Amino acid sequence: MKHVARIMLMLTMGGGMQLAFAQTAYQLPFASAGNGIELTVVNVSGLPLSGVTVEATALPGWLKFKTTRQNLPALKADQEVPVLFTFSVDKSAPVNEAQTIVFTINSKNGQSWSKQIKVTVAPPEKFELFQNYPNPFNPTTTISYQLPADSRVTLKIFNMLGQEVATVVDETRPAGYHQEVWDGSRISTGVYVYALVAADAQGNRQVGRKKMLLLK
Repeated sequence: MKHVARIMLMLTMGGGMQLAFAQTAYQLPFASAGNGIELTVVNVSGLPLSGVTVEATALPGWLKFKTTRQNLPALKADQEVPVLFTFSVDKSAPVNEAQTIVFTINSKNGQSWSKQIKVTVAPPEKFELFQNYPNPFNPTTTISYQLPADSRVTLKIFNMLGQEVATVVDETRPAGYHQEVWDGSRISTGVYVYALVAADAQGNRQVGRKKMLLLK
């Protein structure tokens, strides 16, 4: 799923920066690629302008921009130049938390302007329990899952007889992507089942189960 935000930046000489943003806040799809923020830089000074750069700064680690800096061609008077920044959203991004991105425009003569926008990441659309990694493992492995809403989470390990051998998690987790590390150093080689139960505030209950192999 792609998301493109279009922003109009009015660039002037000497008198400062005129900025007209269609929006100042955007919601991004969870764990998505092919997103874009499109800006239009307009030279309204009446004079040609060269050496202009546009840079995205103050980026969180979970926003993966293809490039964070772009050099614009020489701008004629009243010329408009589109600038597109493309990026992906890593699944580790916190959801429903506003993050500020700053776009800075610099000109060759040393002038600089900046504008902020806020982005939030939407929760995952569905509950999912992923295969542990590594698998087989010895003695630790990571179990990952995603939650569409804040939920009370219980993650337990069972042997093939259905006997519980460990409780990894039994507490509330926020919506989003999570990883839990389990240490199986105290149990013997064999196939085990990890079971995840997640219950949200509305009473929706999700259950996931997968097998894993401990080799010593």
